[in-house]
Amino acid sequence: MTEAIDYFFGIGSPWSFIGLDAFSELAGRYGVSIRPHVISVIEDNGGIYSRNRPEARRAYWTKDLKRWAALRGKTLNFENRGALSDPTPAGFMVIAAIEDGLDWLKLTRALQAAFWTNGDDIGRSEVRQAIAEQAGFDAARLEERAQSEAIHSVWHSNIEGAKSAGIFGLPTFRYDDELYWGQDSLPFLERHLNGEKIAV
Repeated sequence: MTEAIDYFFGIGSPWSFIGLDAFSELAGRYGVSIRPHVISVIEDNGGIYSRNRPEARRAYWTKDLKRWAALRGKTLNFENRGALSDPTPAGFMVIAAIEDGLDWLKLTRALQAAFWTNGDDIGRSEVRQAIAEQAGFDAARLEERAQSEAIHSVWHSNIEGAKSAGIFGLPTFRYDDELYWGQDSLPFLERHLNGEKIAV
């Protein structure tokens, strides 16, 4: 059995937030490790940000998010989101946690819940530091690392690696060289983990 699942995700992706716990539980149940790659949507491969979609598709996207959030036991807050900063710097903080061998899953959960459930502006340094501190991390140290050239280099490397792998949307799971896009693909990933890969 392959030892790890590559997990391509973003802090600002609502689908990554909705599926994170289901995915981590699945990986734990099958005893496989998670190899995390924080990235953005890969537009070069056809990924489309919600803001660039036609209104009809955005309306359905919002409904679908709410359905899945309810199914996964998550709460999404869509109010006043236009006032929030770009959450990408929070992703740099998670990369710093990954690189330093810290509990990146715990930090990811805290930042995503703050952003998607509470509507906190995690694009602001003081906000994400307060969240990280409350979650038990040395927030000042993480923030310093997050701003470093080394961490930004990892970010760019993650994106280039994802682009080369044919990834476009978030989250995407790669197991045994097979890609599964979207948290709704977890049942297919589970079948693969169980030795029942569907041939296509």
